Amino acid sequence: MHRRLLFRLVIIYIVVNDIVHLRGRLKIADTERSNLFISLSLFLARSSFLYHAAPSIHCARNRNVSSFVARQTAGMSYAYLFKYIIIGDTGVGKSCLLLQFTDKRFQPVHDLTIGVEFGARMITIDNKPIKLQIWDTAGQESFRSITRSYYRGAAGALLVYDITRRETFNHLAGWLEDARNHANSNMTIMLIGNKCDLAHRRAVTFEEGQQFAKENGLIFMETSAKTAQNVEEAFINTASKIYKKIEQGIFDVSNESYGIKVGYGGATGTSAGGRTDPQRSGCCG
Repeated sequence: MHRRLLFRLVIIYIVVNDIVHLRGRLKIADTERSNLFISLSLFLARSSFLYHAAPSIHCARNRNVSSFVARQTAGMSYAYLFKYIIIGDTGVGKSCLLLQFTDKRFQPVHDLTIGVEFGARMITIDNKPIKLQIWDTAGQESFRSITRSYYRGAAGALLVYDITRRETFNHLAGWLEDARNHANSNMTIMLIGNKCDLAHRRAVTFEEGQQFAKENGLIFMETSAKTAQNVEEAFINTASKIYKKIEQGIFDVSNESYGIKVGYGGATGTSAGGRTDPQRSGCCG
């Protein structure tokens, strides 16, 4: 067990080191290179944590780092790339929402997210292929400084609470303050009340979530990562709002700090939410 983990650490170190020295030849923007490097570094840190702090923990997800790097550096065919961040308390189902959106499946038992994880998927808006690049963040207070670094350069945020846990709703104001202090002022924020399949255990009413969203200028939906109810709509409606802001000239799309990247065109789709090329580096809560 320990030898396998050490071998994995060595391989990841080599990959990260190569990116540092060869990044000038990668066909991706500076900001995307930085995010990729940070993500790989966080994975290295997490593997180190598993080895030193919890050697008995089995890391069930076997990530192929080489293919992950290849997918991110290869030429993509899309009109725009939108960067998302998913935020909220630990255990509200952030990673399960992402897994449901990218892979169309629900994983009831999973590890907590340590640092940041990544997923991506192509959708279609107004007959244009749009790539969503989604950063799933840890909800623990100890990782807040890492989460804050991902607010910068995000076009959209999904702010998630658990309708069965009142305290996750009570903490929304703090998460929202963090987002608005560290993100660009035009970032689109979708408020999500997750686990609506557990209505019999509801601790927060639909009207309360709706009122909080109205008072703070947010979009609002209730979802279930388990049954997939409104999961597609949550991600795609957020993208539609961002796209409308581009059409209205609110965003300078040449400035990637807004979390929007102009792509290289590509075949047009036929319906919003058309699913191609899902990518994900794992699922954690």
